[in-house]
Amino acid sequence: MLVSMAGMAIGAAASPLDARDYCDVSVNGAAGIREMRPLADGKSYSAVSSDGRSIDIYSYATGKKTGTLFSLDAVKGDVKIDSFDGYEISDNGRKIMLRNDKKGIWRYSFTAEYYVFDTMRSTMQRVSTKGPQRGATMSHDGLRVAYVRDNNVYLSNLDYKTDIAVTTDGEVNKISYGAPDWVYEEEFGVQCTLCWSGDDQTLAFMKWDESKVPQYSFDAYRSFYDKDPLADPYPRSFSYKYPLPGYSNSTVSVLAYDVNSRNIKTMDLQLTEDDYVPDMRFDGKGERLMVMKLNRNQNDLRIFSVNPASTVASQVYAEQSKTWLSDRVYTMTSYDNDSFIVASQKSGWTHLYEYAYNGKLLRQITDGDFNVTAYYGKSPAGLHYFQTTKLGAFNRNVAYIDAKGVLRLLHDTPGWESCSFSKDMSYYIRSWSDLNTPPQYTVWSTSGKKVTDLEMNEAYAARYAAAPKFELTSVKNADGQDMNAMVMKPSGFNASTKYPLLMYQYNGPESQEVTNKWRIDGLNYLAQQGYVVAIVDGRGTGGRSEEWCKCVYMRLGHYETLDQIAGANALAKLPYVDASKMSLFGWSYGGYMTLMEMSAEDSPFKCGVAMAAVTDWKWYDSIYTERFMRTPGQNEAGYESSSAMGRSHRLKGKLLIMSGSNDDNVHYYNTLMYSSKLTYEGKLFDMMVFTGQEHSMRRGNLRTQLYKKVLDFLDTNLR
Repeated sequence: MLVSMAGMAIGAAASPLDARDYCDVSVNGAAGIREMRPLADGKSYSAVSSDGRSIDIYSYATGKKTGTLFSLDAVKGDVKIDSFDGYEISDNGRKIMLRNDKKGIWRYSFTAEYYVFDTMRSTMQRVSTKGPQRGATMSHDGLRVAYVRDNNVYLSNLDYKTDIAVTTDGEVNKISYGAPDWVYEEEFGVQCTLCWSGDDQTLAFMKWDESKVPQYSFDAYRSFYDKDPLADPYPRSFSYKYPLPGYSNSTVSVLAYDVNSRNIKTMDLQLTEDDYVPDMRFDGKGERLMVMKLNRNQNDLRIFSVNPASTVASQVYAEQSKTWLSDRVYTMTSYDNDSFIVASQKSGWTHLYEYAYNGKLLRQITDGDFNVTAYYGKSPAGLHYFQTTKLGAFNRNVAYIDAKGVLRLLHDTPGWESCSFSKDMSYYIRSWSDLNTPPQYTVWSTSGKKVTDLEMNEAYAARYAAAPKFELTSVKNADGQDMNAMVMKPSGFNASTKYPLLMYQYNGPESQEVTNKWRIDGLNYLAQQGYVVAIVDGRGTGGRSEEWCKCVYMRLGHYETLDQIAGANALAKLPYVDASKMSLFGWSYGGYMTLMEMSAEDSPFKCGVAMAAVTDWKWYDSIYTERFMRTPGQNEAGYESSSAMGRSHRLKGKLLIMSGSNDDNVHYYNTLMYSSKLTYEGKLFDMMVFTGQEHSMRRGNLRTQLYKKVLDFLDTNLR
């Protein structure tokens, strides 16, 4: 999945503000609540202490600490650890699984060493001594832990101290159990499929057969952020399975393992090599295995209720679309004891629907010209809580449907709000920010009473008080439609001065950059250096109607280019913008858009920066690309017109193109081929490579260096 590059780390920086304060993700983020978990009693929650050495218990009713669930200093016995970076609590509260020594694999996945702490005995034991584990999942009673190692599923019985292999034929780049292949993780957000039935007697998981998926290889150069980068006389080669549009994907199946008999059964879902399973889990009672089946064009979704003992699958939901079905929508599905909630765009907006497990529609929960963007659950009184765009596309507010079916906001304050609810939905922790206010965390009861403030980020707010910040506005597109936009004026702004303009963008389908929430990153740094920075969300972006978002289907880059150029021309009329000094900057999909717009016949941009850009959609992964474009065989003309490579000969202005050499997402190949074609066509350009770096570049001072390079390039060409 191509992603926006706003910074999101936790920490604070020392005065005065400089490039690192804005750009480095290790220092530019506000404080939050560390590893917060609602506890089973419905009246309390847990959170990691500020020193990271304990898991403390807090009362929702008072907001005060009431006890300690775990402390590194209170562990008895021989097995102890010095630190932990994540935890999971069993349903009965008697076991806590902790992890440390975390090592990243892809964007989300990692291996770690897992330990289980017994709260009654205050002792700890390792899940396995045979090597790092991936996706460790504790049974509800805390007696067993399933995990993945070397592409196989293992089961550790903590009482009997056994550690057995559930599968044995897993093999890298061929067969994987439990943990997904690269493209499932990247595009469906699947990290692990291990899930326990309610009685802990059945372990369900998926199998990926990657045998037919083409292998992608590149030289994996080390950078000086790596240990001993000069240790290898020859570059290392890295190979993994990466399906391009039209090529073979993994063939998947859903399996169920009986803990007592140790038998594995394949669920009868009639999956073909062109089917996806983007989601699977047990229902609210832990009896039915609920499995989503999606066709390769991603416009036909089925949900099945599966009996893991008999393997029989019954379809309980189906939906089709003339374009694509949004994974952001259908993965909002929630399974309760007697019914399930699914989100759908079939009305033209994203709304919630409740179904019985026999497939009967019980009711449409929400309706109107707004979107539901997250579903939190149903209270014992039957109130449904969810996040919505009721106050406009750039806002998020949490609401509920009352007993009369009326939508009511918990808070009617514009901004960006999300909530974490107690188990009984009687309390919630509210996170809220807007463009001028860093995240604030408070505790509330659902009756409307504020309990306490947890973290208001006051010192952090003071730290960035003088930093330039965005202001919300709107501009017209080529067809006269309003586009949400935001503009950031330079530090020391003088209304009588004309400033160069930088248009930042992402613009991928369903994405959203214009948001009324706190944001501090390299764009603030560029504004501090004297640039007007603007962002425009044109057609194809999210938060608005399905029609607005999906008009880009089968021809990526077309409407987006028209709208960005229209937005730039509208902003050029502002009295403080120098229309002769307009520029572009985009990362990932935004890098692609930079190339498309600078190659448009009516491009008004003097220079542009393309970071980690897709330069031809035939070179990006199958799931993302085919969702919006179908395969090259189905849409040859669309792929041709959407290719930045195909219009490179029309490139205008000065270009800086950049990439990480070890980018496993948007491969460096995209940048190499585009730069090669520009050279062939006799065009001059600037280029920078970040050796050994991946797509998001979050290590060390990389982002600081990146934005300093962007500033140097802009100053050279616009000053």
